[in-house]
Amino acid sequence: MTATQAPSARIGKAAVGALGMLAVATGALESVVTPTLPLLQRELDMSPAEGALLSIMLLITGALITPVAGKLGDRYGGKRVLLRLMAVVSTGGLVSALAPNLPVLLLGQVLQGAMVGALPLSFILVRAHLPAGESKVAIGVVSGLFVGGGMAGTLSAGPVAEGLSRHWMFALPTLAVIGATLLVGRLMPHDPPGGSDGAGIDWPGLLLLSGTLITLMLVLALAPDIGSEPLVLGALVAALAAFTTGWITVERRAASPMVDLRMLARPAVWKSCVLTFVICVGTSVAVYLVPQLFAVDSGTYGFGAGATEIGFYLLPGAVAASLAGPISGIGTRRFGSRAVVTAGIVLMVAALIALAGIHSQIWHLVIGKMMIALANGLCVTAMVTSTATSVERGDTGIATSLVLVTRVLGYAVGVQVSGAILTAGTPSGSDVPAESAFVTGFVIAGAVTALSLLVTRTLSKGAKE
Repeated sequence: MTATQAPSARIGKAAVGALGMLAVATGALESVVTPTLPLLQRELDMSPAEGALLSIMLLITGALITPVAGKLGDRYGGKRVLLRLMAVVSTGGLVSALAPNLPVLLLGQVLQGAMVGALPLSFILVRAHLPAGESKVAIGVVSGLFVGGGMAGTLSAGPVAEGLSRHWMFALPTLAVIGATLLVGRLMPHDPPGGSDGAGIDWPGLLLLSGTLITLMLVLALAPDIGSEPLVLGALVAALAAFTTGWITVERRAASPMVDLRMLARPAVWKSCVLTFVICVGTSVAVYLVPQLFAVDSGTYGFGAGATEIGFYLLPGAVAASLAGPISGIGTRRFGSRAVVTAGIVLMVAALIALAGIHSQIWHLVIGKMMIALANGLCVTAMVTSTATSVERGDTGIATSLVLVTRVLGYAVGVQVSGAILTAGTPSGSDVPAESAFVTGFVIAGAVTALSLLVTRTLSKGAKE
């Protein structure tokens, strides 16, 4: 639909409600792994590095599929693409539910990652069928319900996994996704396709970026075992170099690249990408290490928490993350983006260093994780806003897609490095990492995050009102 077209057949509350139910279901399905990761590691005999790989596969797929889904939705109609995408997600959820081992579960998570493209497609549908004022409200409702679904998944995954089995914690939200998808198909009218804009999808760039990210994760996962698998690791490093070189070459020559690398020449963009990467590395260390520390046997230095308890302990952090976006928006308007990013970084560094030195009580970890989640939301929201407003209107999508890819890369690297640190810090014949491995992870994350202040001071102050 072009900007001059009137909205097509108007939709009622039931259709918007169906989109909201789909947002809740996908949010729940997306969030079940984090609180139950220690349980999954025990049941599937995973190393910490393998657990880290599992926890980021969905995120990587989501970052790759989102820009493609949005472009296909604009071209062929949001409903048509959304229903097909949800078929992939449902298949992934069922694969995860039935998975007997780690490789099959990884496949399920890769397919589930398509759910990240559901939100932009929902927004396309809302804008196609509602006037501008009502569409803004509907978009806010759907976005909020996705966050709410994530909180529900965080809380319910543990009780379901422990009371029934790990299979049901994937199966139940998947059945909800299937039901909500059927409702969307029944209640939502088709939106008219927008037609081709003359620029095709950069499939070679998408495939090469997929290979680059997956190979990078495998390299980081195998790094602790370099002594026993030198040839495999060497082959993966060579493959990583080939994928990266090929991707850069393709993106520089593509007429409509998935990620326009030329945009990185602009100071505002490359600074945003550097900051986003470093901040997300720091955040992801806590995202991975804190649940692992909760789960360590209480007879040592941990708390012996089960999946249900871990879900409750992580809830305050999820609430803080949901509040960070609005707080960052208000702060950016009043004080400028540089001030908000600086405050977020200082808060994150303080929390990471505090966790390294003080983690003997559950509330230490709960408060530390909550501060880090809040700091991450403040920083990333401010950086996306700053990037979007620092380029020409026609370049907004390209610039923000760079930040999106950088965000995913930062999370992936941070989680995998954390897993590698715990794997390297686990004594031979033991399943429990040394406490010093956790301390090392938090300290490294805090030091790396603190270095980003060198970039922050060179930022423009950002617009204030």
